[in-house]
Formats: sequence, structure tokens, C-alpha cells
Amino acid sequence: MGQMKDPAPSRLAYKLNRIMLRPWVRRFLRYGLPVLILASGVAFWGSDQGRRDGAMDRMAEVKRQIEERPEFMVRLMVVEDASPNVAADIREVLSMDFPVSSFDLDLSGLQEAVETLDAVADASVRIRSGGVLEIEVEERVPSVIWREEDALVLLDLTGHPVAALSDRMARSDLPLIVGAGADTKVEEAMALFAAALPIRDRLRGFLRVGERRWDVVLDRDQRIMLPESEAAAAMEKVIALDQAQDLLERDLSVVDFRNPGRPVLRLGVGASDILFETGFVAE
Repeated sequence: MGQMKDPAPSRLAYKLNRIMLRPWVRRFLRYGLPVLILASGVAFWGSDQGRRDGAMDRMAEVKRQIEERPEFMVRLMVVEDASPNVAADIREVLSMDFPVSSFDLDLSGLQEAVETLDAVADASVRIRSGGVLEIEVEERVPSVIWREEDALVLLDLTGHPVAALSDRMARSDLPLIVGAGADTKVEEAMALFAAALPIRDRLRGFLRVGERRWDVVLDRDQRIMLPESEAAAAMEKVIALDQAQDLLERDLSVVDFRNPGRPVLRLGVGASDILFETGFVAE
């Protein structure tokens, strides 16, 4: 009778069975080993330069086909809330050829380009349904005309340039400011413009003197010299005197209000009779 085989496992088989019972080994065989095999296959496949280039070309072609699908194409640009001149400037600065894929549009870059225009205070850019690039702008509102040497420039209330002006009379509704630093004091000039409402038909402009104070220039070569501080209040006093005693209708060349407590009148050429009941000192 032959010798029977021992049914007990060998020592090696026993150790292997014990290892297989460990959780981390079972997890590795279930998840890690397939991933390792797949990664090895991909690495082997990608080791060939020709295969890599072909795959990149196919991916680029698929990407191009997706980007050029009709639903992703922008075919039209509209500019909202802009005057015709500003809208034309926006189209010129963007200089876009349509149709163009929405994936190729840098909306932030387009917005920054639009906001470089002096006339634009703020802009928003978006793509709306139907393949329309919508640009909505907030224009700067001109408040004054600034004469800089031989040029005329429209400024907004902050002193920011809005546009060049070829003819002062084209915006006769706006005050003219002149002098170094005048563009940094637009709000002060507008306060003087408001105070000068009763004599606005005689107003020629506001001259910034020494970057410290204002002179108000009127027709008939008259000038009102204002103090460095509280210029608008001083202007209101001059207007009150004019309304009470026709001060500015007299033959005066200068009303010097730099010291409101001791104003001075400078007589015009050919002046013969000045009434002194206002308390002024005449030169």
C-alpha cells in the first residue's frame, strides 16, 4: 500500500495564506495591482514619440471641433449705453473679426482694453445667448473745459480727461478753467460755477493762480480775485453785493476779495464816479 500524501499545507503555502488574509494585501490586489498594470501599459505606450504626437494631434483636433461648434461661436458685438463716438472708439480699440470662438475670447482683457479709453469710467463684458458679445459701458460725464496751453480738454468731476475739444463754443454750457493745477480742483471750480449763476452770461472762465486760489474772469475785462479758502462763500458775497448795488455794472477792472474782511476795488479806465457806501476801498 502506497504512502499517503500529507494533507497539511507546506510551510510556504501556510505563510502565503496568512499574508493573503492581511487587509492591505487584499486591497492592493483589488485596486493597486490593476492600477499599476494600467500605468505600466500607458508608460510603455507613451514611450514612443510618434504615438505621443499622434495622440496630441487627435486631442487638438477634438478640442478644435468642440470650440468651433455653432453654439460656442460669437458672431456679433453690441455696445450698450455708449454714445456713437465712444462706441466707435470701442470697436476700433478691440478690432475684432467675427465669427470667433468664445473659447478664444479673454473677457477680462477685453474689459481692460475698453477701460483704457478716457471717455469710459467703467465697463463690463459678457457673452450672451445667440452668440453676441455684449459690452456695457459707463461713460465719464464732462464737467468742465480745461485749457492746457493751446489745447482744450473735457474733464469729469474728478479731473480725469474725457475727450479733446476742438471748439470751446461746442460746449458753451460748461465752464472754462485755466492755469496750472486747475485740473486737480474741478470740484472747487464747479462750486464757483454754481455760485456765479446770476452772472453766468458774463462769465468767461476760472483762472487758477499759483495753484492756490481762483480768479473769476468776466467780460469787459473784469476780474474777481478770490481767497485761497472758502472761495465759493466769497463768490456768493460778491454776487449779493452786485444784486444789491450793481457792483459789477460799475467801471471796475478788479474786485479783490482775497481778504473778505477788507475787499478792494480797482477802478477801470475812465472811471469817474464810484459810490463808497458799500464799504469798499477803491484803487
